[in-house]
Amino acid sequence: MRETLGDSTIAATHAVTAAGYFRSYSAVGLLAVVGVLFVAVAFGAGRLLRPVVPTPEKLLTYECGVDPVGEGWAHTQVRYYVYAFLYVIFAVDSVFLFPWATVFAAHGYGATTLVEMFIFLGFLAVGLLYAYKKGVLAWT
Repeated sequence: MRETLGDSTIAATHAVTAAGYFRSYSAVGLLAVVGVLFVAVAFGAGRLLRPVVPTPEKLLTYECGVDPVGEGWAHTQVRYYVYAFLYVIFAVDSVFLFPWATVFAAHGYGATTLVEMFIFLGFLAVGLLYAYKKGVLAWT
């Protein structure tokens, strides 16, 4: 029976499979729409129900319970950003190391992935050595 129908049976089978595939994602789309509506309704209700009584005290900048004095510009140590940047570098490193470990175990990818990962780790080591030589890692 299948041989007589030929390509139409295959096309019908694929159409049913594709419809089932997209139907399963319709639940995800519906959940996303409900989530966006929930947030929109919550913000709208907050805007309608809150009291609006502007006073000079409410228009002041609030900084940890202390009245603002002086300029609005504050100096921040750059080293905090440098440490955050170094953390991001090593977080990205770990993001690449875990998938590499699974591909390295696969048959036929061993030597290639090993060389690629050592090149990647070499770039990170050079960057860390550069930061060390510049004195960025000294907390003073």
